[in-house]
Amino acid sequence: MHRVVALVRPVQSTFELGCAAEVFGTRRAGVPHHYEFEVCTENPGPVPTSAGYAMTVTSGLEALESADTVLIPGWKPLDEPLSPAVRQALLDGHARGARLVTICTGVFALARTGLLDGRSATTHWQVADRLQEEFPAVRVEPDVLYVDHGDVATSAGAGAGIDLCLHLVRQDHGAAHAALVARHMVMPPHRDGGQAQYAPTPPPDDDLDGLLDWAAARLATPLSVTDLATHLKVSSRTLARRFADRLGTSPGEWLLSRRIAEARTLLEGTDLPVDAIAVRVGLTSAVNLRRRFHDRVGTTPGAYRRAFRVR
Repeated sequence: MHRVVALVRPVQSTFELGCAAEVFGTRRAGVPHHYEFEVCTENPGPVPTSAGYAMTVTSGLEALESADTVLIPGWKPLDEPLSPAVRQALLDGHARGARLVTICTGVFALARTGLLDGRSATTHWQVADRLQEEFPAVRVEPDVLYVDHGDVATSAGAGAGIDLCLHLVRQDHGAAHAALVARHMVMPPHRDGGQAQYAPTPPPDDDLDGLLDWAAARLATPLSVTDLATHLKVSSRTLARRFADRLGTSPGEWLLSRRIAEARTLLEGTDLPVDAIAVRVGLTSAVNLRRRFHDRVGTTPGAYRRAFRVR
C-alpha cells in the first residue's frame, strides 16, 4: 500500500488539501484502493484553515518518515520560511526515496529545500513571477498544469493539483485505474501537464492613441502590422519601438494574442463552429486557428470548448 502524507500548516487551504484527499484518500465502491492517506503538521493540534474553521491534526513530522509520497497542499504566506525541522524532514524523505509533490503555492516550501535548483517547476500563474524572482535557480514554467520529475512534482493552481494527482495515479497504477478514479470524481481522465494554464488575459492600457481599441474592433479583417502603423501615421519601425516600450511585445505578437483571446471568448460563449470562429477573429481557416491556438494555449479549440463552455 502506497502511503501519501500531506504536510499542512496554518492557515491551510481546504481546497488544495481536498484535491489530494479526494484522489488518494477517498474510498469508493468498486474502485480498488491503493493508497493510505494521512495528514501531519509540525505542531499537532488545531490547525486553522482558509475556510474559517480549525481542523485537528494529531500526527507530527514523524509521519513523514514512512511516507512514499510527501504532499504539500499550498504554502501561505508565501514568504513563510521552513523551520529547520520541516526542512530536514523533507530532505530526509527525498534522500530515502519518497516522492515530494506540491500543489499550487506549496512549491515555495519545496523550493526552500534547494531540491528544485536547476530544475523546472510551476505554480499558479499569479505568483509565478514571484517564484522566479525569489528562486532564480529554479526554471519556472508559468504556462503548464504540472511538472513531474519523478522524485519531485509541482502543479499550477489548485485545480491543476487534481490533474497532477491523477497523473501520479496513472504513473503508479496505469491509465485504466486513473480513468476509473477520475470517472467517479466526474473529472476529465487526463489533462497533459504541458497544457497551458487558462489564465485570463488582461487587456493592456491603451496608451497608443486608441490603436488597440481600433484594432480590436477589426479583428475579422486581415490587419497587418503595416495597417497598424498606417493608422497611427508612423513607420513600422516606430510602431515596433512603441509596442516594445509600452507593452513589452511586438505589434504582430499582440495582434495574434488578441485574436486568440477573442477565439477563447467565442469558444466559451457561442456555438459557432471552429471555421466560423477562425474567420471572425481574422485567422481565416480552421486549420490556421487550430495550429495557432495549440501553440498558444496548449490544447485544441474543441478540447478547450468542452472544458470551458459556458452554458
